[in-house]
Amino acid sequence: MNVIVELEEVWAASLDDKPGALSNKLSALAEVGADLDFTIARRAPDKPGTGVVFVTPLRGDPEIEAAGELGFAATNRLHSIRVEGRNERGIAGKLTQAVAKAGINLRGFSAAAIGTQFVLHMAFDKPEDAQKAMAVLRQQV
Repeated sequence: MNVIVELEEVWAASLDDKPGALSNKLSALAEVGADLDFTIARRAPDKPGTGVVFVTPLRGDPEIEAAGELGFAATNRLHSIRVEGRNERGIAGKLTQAVAKAGINLRGFSAAAIGTQFVLHMAFDKPEDAQKAMAVLRQQV
């Protein structure tokens, strides 16, 4: 298995739970050149009328400045890695099993297969866990 494993910085912002709230933020980031690899948005069940959006990556001062103006901040409690490679049956299970065998607990997980490739994002509670997971997954190569 040949995989690319990278640390990623995730940015988060609050959303109003109404039409156009997400598109306004994403469109504004695109206008300053952001080319996002991954976006997740959802309602906040504990705060009716609001939601949250997570994006990655933001590169360069114009993107980071615009993100700040839109209410985005780099998450300091969510430590995430991006893993990509050739898709094969059971790949997500193999990779998450390697992390589990190393005693590392996942905070979050998202994955997709696109054609013959896969990309997945693993989130951890501590930066040390993300670093350890990266080392474990790189040994899977």
